[in-house]
Amino acid sequence: MSTILLVLAAAGLAGAAFLTLNTILNLIVFRGLKTGPANRGKPLVSLLIPARNEAARIAPLIRSLTAQSWENLEIIVLDDNSTDGTSDVVLKLARGSNIEKRLRVITGEALPEGWTGKAWACHQLSQSAAGEWLLFTDADTDHASNTISDLVHTAEQTGAGLLSAWPQQITGTWSERLVIPLVYLLIVGFLPMWMLHLIQKSPALSRRIPASILATFGAANGQILLFRRATYVACGGHEAVRDHLVEDVALGRRVAGLTAQGHRLVNCDGSRHIRCRMYENFAQLWEGFSKNLRAAFDDALGMFIFSGVFQFVSCILPFFLIFVPGWPGRVAMLAVLLVIGTRALHAWRFRTTWWSVIFHVPAHLLALSIAMNSWMRTGGPGVTWKGRIYRGRAAESPTRKTS
Repeated sequence: MSTILLVLAAAGLAGAAFLTLNTILNLIVFRGLKTGPANRGKPLVSLLIPARNEAARIAPLIRSLTAQSWENLEIIVLDDNSTDGTSDVVLKLARGSNIEKRLRVITGEALPEGWTGKAWACHQLSQSAAGEWLLFTDADTDHASNTISDLVHTAEQTGAGLLSAWPQQITGTWSERLVIPLVYLLIVGFLPMWMLHLIQKSPALSRRIPASILATFGAANGQILLFRRATYVACGGHEAVRDHLVEDVALGRRVAGLTAQGHRLVNCDGSRHIRCRMYENFAQLWEGFSKNLRAAFDDALGMFIFSGVFQFVSCILPFFLIFVPGWPGRVAMLAVLLVIGTRALHAWRFRTTWWSVIFHVPAHLLALSIAMNSWMRTGGPGVTWKGRIYRGRAAESPTRKTS
């Protein structure tokens, strides 16, 4: 028994060491936005906002857009069949401001078969946009006055065809404080973004690596997606991921797969420019992540199971093995120190709440339970989100809630 426990503790230590090392390497390339020249007039940026029943949440975004230093800007809000007066709120907030003449509110068409709601809304927005740059942002974001300027400047300086910035995540309720910061463990801890960064620096190397492998290094955050129009067209835009429940991750993977063709994916830290509150209570958090987590693995059961086992062995089991006397407990303690240290590094770097670090074990157990619910629900009865029921991918298109 002692040998088995020692093996488990050693496996946990190896996994925790990987998370720590990968985090450090990622943070070297996962940098903040570069400060761009103020009051630039070109090129035209199309700021595209999908909004469905966002009347109570969209005000901070609209107010922040009135203070943007970027001059050559069009703002298009798509009201996705809202029932709460979202359009009226937007128009009222814009009235009399410097964005009134640059803002358009369009009404979304009925959701077609085989599309998710957000992908369809963003596709319609892209069809209405005239800009050289397409900036998709969520209705629940809040931007500093230099956000657009610095986003464009960073994309130009890095050669990004898709620049995805990760905002500061605002949390209010206990469930948000526990679970939301774990997003950084999933992205910065597990995903080797630094490898894609190195590959993108060598065109010769990128041509030797299959696009399918390059795509596995990709991810993006739909809260902020800045596309060069040429890259958006090359990757197929939202139409190419119309059935994907995490269309942002899917788009990031598609652009990463186009590295050999000169299209570059860059993820960066936008926490000093943009704020976002993803969910406002436990019910929203449970449903939102239940909709997304299975889709993030492209319905690959093997990878889903491997990820869950890896997380349990590396991030949870060592906290129980530290009570085992002898070497298993000592090795487990090293793993615990690495896990807590990595979580603390994420909290400091991305300015998230420390509650998720302090209560790491229950937080991670809750996250894994949501993941299990995601696999069962999206593969079965479906998950309800904003009045639509989502079941898996294209074979099970979103339908209107029928209750």
